[in-house]
Amino acid sequence: MENPVDEVLDILDLEPLERNLFRGRSPKVGWQRVFGGQVIGQALVAVSRTVDPGRDIHSLHGYFMRPGDPQVPIIYEVDRIRDGRSFTTRRVVAIQHGEAIFSMSASFHTPEPGLTYHMPMPDVPMPEDLPNEDELRANFLPAMPHPMRTYYERARPIELRPVEYQRYQQSGTPMAPRFNVWIRTTRRLPDDPAIHRCVLAYASDMTLLDTSLIPHGRTVFERDIQGASLDHALWFHGPFRADEWLLYAQDTPFSGGARGFSRGLIYTREGALVASVAQEGLIRPRPDLAGAAA
Repeated sequence: MENPVDEVLDILDLEPLERNLFRGRSPKVGWQRVFGGQVIGQALVAVSRTVDPGRDIHSLHGYFMRPGDPQVPIIYEVDRIRDGRSFTTRRVVAIQHGEAIFSMSASFHTPEPGLTYHMPMPDVPMPEDLPNEDELRANFLPAMPHPMRTYYERARPIELRPVEYQRYQQSGTPMAPRFNVWIRTTRRLPDDPAIHRCVLAYASDMTLLDTSLIPHGRTVFERDIQGASLDHALWFHGPFRADEWLLYAQDTPFSGGARGFSRGLIYTREGALVASVAQEGLIRPRPDLAGAAA
């Protein structure tokens, strides 16, 4: 079986078809639709390959329009909107079956000095002080709903160590609207910083939607919740390695109209803020599915 990290690196290595045109594939894991983080990561790869060296991505803003079909390739068409003296702007559209499934704008900036400040990292336990994945499987998986157990039991490229892991044992109990989780790849990555940014873009979509359900005592693993990412914004602030522990500090200030809004700050273990994330997602209750078998 291919290592999950190798699989992610493979799906992020897009095939160039023509100038500004790339083709990506999805992993063969039996998903009913394409994982949103995969599309974000592949779109970032596509635009990055059209930018001159020396300019780094500092922000991206994407919209999900249709669910992706994992059985067919995704075509990424890049529009080179502007190459300025300090900034480069790109737009990319992901296409399947002749229709757009995702669009993203991205901005790149030549590094330069300036005023510096960042919000301090929350005071949370270090990853070594939290249950690792083997301990989570042994001690907590039996109490989790079946879809959640299936998710945590399969091999994944991103290791998660939740700080508030008790929420998975207390289904149906509303909690404070925050979720802190340490993340890193399960294997070391190449040293290219662009790869680490694309992998973080991939991982940044993994838990935000679920965070918006915490105040309601619900999770995206429940069959009577129709969940989907609607948009996604990511800002890169500084250097990091995605194969070293990063704290993903998330909160959710609002939900309503079948939508939930979540934010995230991503820190190195030394406390440096390296990225910020915001997302709105669909969290539509489906009472008609409440009695469906898990």
